[in-house]
Amino acid sequence: MLILGPSWEWIVAANVFLGISQGLTWSTAVIMKMDLTGPKQRGLAMGLNEAAGYLGVAVTALATGYIASAYGLRPGPFLLGAAYIALGLGLSVLTIRETHHHAKTEASQHVSTHRSADAGLTTGQVFTLTSFKDRSLSAASQAGLVNNLNDGLAWGLFPVLFVSSGLNLNQVGILAAVYPAVWGAGQLFTGAASDRWGRKWFIVAGMIVQAAGLAIVAAAHSFGPWLIAAVLLGIGTAMVYPALLAAIGDIAHPTWRARSVGIYRLWRDGGFAIGALLSGLLADLYGIPAAIATVAALTAASGLVVAVRMRGNDHITW
Repeated sequence: MLILGPSWEWIVAANVFLGISQGLTWSTAVIMKMDLTGPKQRGLAMGLNEAAGYLGVAVTALATGYIASAYGLRPGPFLLGAAYIALGLGLSVLTIRETHHHAKTEASQHVSTHRSADAGLTTGQVFTLTSFKDRSLSAASQAGLVNNLNDGLAWGLFPVLFVSSGLNLNQVGILAAVYPAVWGAGQLFTGAASDRWGRKWFIVAGMIVQAAGLAIVAAAHSFGPWLIAAVLLGIGTAMVYPALLAAIGDIAHPTWRARSVGIYRLWRDGGFAIGALLSGLLADLYGIPAAIATVAALTAASGLVVAVRMRGNDHITW
């Protein structure tokens, strides 16, 4: 549909299918890794998972930038995506095994004094707990939303800003690749580090570093400062992403952990849509730099919410 679509309606419909695929595959992969790892290695597992995904984003952003500059926007870049789909489907069929029984075994052996440990919660109760009632779960949910809000802004407005400022497609491709490359590679270290030192302050610091990167993007006008900003955004997001997922896994009981992760990802990935709409509206009203500066302030405020609301020892709750 992306290759052949004659109108924006086709493009929007194609993105609906891509969103469904994301929900089915990435969320389930995260839950399966939580099933297979205990709390002492949960951050490491989340870091490896997210690193694989976003290093893939980085490589693809760089490759599609070159393909687009050499062969045009359609169909070349999307043929690379089609090859990924075929490879991923084949590996999934051949290698993936069910992990649900691991979670059941963990639940049967589970002992906890956490006030949210009741295994008999309904989905509505899990939604309320994850979204609002539990201090740590709700702090993680809002941080995930704001993190992806600024990510949605980055993917939507950054290329427009860069091209309108005179950068060529290769430079835009480099900037688009550096952010997820640093993000992806950094998670190989930050996820495991959060197992050792806890999740909370990795999340707080990561949100502040993201805000600093966004502020630089808003204020700068050339490739060099934007490259530094892309590195800062990658570092900040690497600190936040695996720690947030691991924090949800730390707190949620094994019998409703998958639902809690799904609800967290509803909020987190809803940030993409909110960020795209909010940044587009602000950019139309006040200009792109003002939109980016506003989101930078929201990101810093989100980090402060985590500092106030999240309990600092949730990485050792269970």
